[in-house]
Amino acid sequence: MFSQLENLKGKFMELGKTLSDPAAMADMKRYAQLNKEYRELEKVVNMYEQYQMVQGNIDTNKQIINTESDEEFRDLAKNDLAQLETEKEKIEENLKQLLVPKEPEDERNVLLEIRAGTGGDEACIFVGDLTRMYTRYCETLGWQVVTASASDSDTGGYKEIVMEITGENVYGKLKFESGVHRVQRIPLTEAKGRVHTSAVTVAVLPEADEVEVYINPADIHMDVFRASGAGGQHVNRTESAVRLTHLPTNTIVACQQERSQHKNREHAMKMLKTKIYESAVRKHEDEIAARRKTLVSTGDRSAKIRTYNYPQGRITDHRINVSVYHLDAFMNGEIGEMIDGLAVAEQTEKLKDSNVMV
Repeated sequence: MFSQLENLKGKFMELGKTLSDPAAMADMKRYAQLNKEYRELEKVVNMYEQYQMVQGNIDTNKQIINTESDEEFRDLAKNDLAQLETEKEKIEENLKQLLVPKEPEDERNVLLEIRAGTGGDEACIFVGDLTRMYTRYCETLGWQVVTASASDSDTGGYKEIVMEITGENVYGKLKFESGVHRVQRIPLTEAKGRVHTSAVTVAVLPEADEVEVYINPADIHMDVFRASGAGGQHVNRTESAVRLTHLPTNTIVACQQERSQHKNREHAMKMLKTKIYESAVRKHEDEIAARRKTLVSTGDRSAKIRTYNYPQGRITDHRINVSVYHLDAFMNGEIGEMIDGLAVAEQTEKLKDSNVMV
């Protein structure tokens, strides 16, 4: 591990020199990529330097214990040594985590799809609840959320909704949310106070780059229709919304966020490419999951991943068997603790598969 860290430190120093050269800014796209790589390496190098400092202090205290004649001084060194050894172990674990290779898709923007499943009107209402939950979580991280399409429910919420989310490391955070979300609560329409169980499905799709997916225009069938929901008379009275069908795969997407049919078609094409690209990503993740126990990042659409129990105020994630009891705050977007727990579980499995050794 330490030879790897020394190599990374050398690369970090070289990148620093390159970025300080005015000529490097001639190509802004390359400069941005180098700067991003520099910031990532900076985390590793800072942690490594902290490790070296702690190791140096350990060596000094060991020397005092072996050579110092003053018993009180030696006792102080022994106490410091115990604390330093504990700190060293923590830093080693952090370094191993930082050295685990990242999935290239983690930095991508996403399409977040939420659809009502079993439970009728109550499922639609819960789609609305999850939409608000994810939107507020994204706001806390400074991500941008745009509704690409939505099918409203007469009783509140949505039959389905698709949102485009852009920001830093979006897929890396939200990929754990794919799967079936189950809610247990008393619906407002329930006269006898009985708890009902409903379910919705969440799909998190990493956005495809333009160069990664080619779609033959002859393979696309386009329909236009009137947009629903808010947007004014122009939106609701003109056929500006677009639905695209990719005939070879029968993949269907729709977009109604813009007033212009042309712009909606552009958005829909991006969504279509993302869906087709996602199938390749899914195959890659399934191959990884076959070697792991947690399956936290596979996003199996049929897997029940989480239960929201309102009578008990409890949210349970079934993949890592973790429950939290602050349901109101959770539904208001405070889901970071759960997402971090899933990330740790995935990272632990990655660490077992990696060759990072002390």
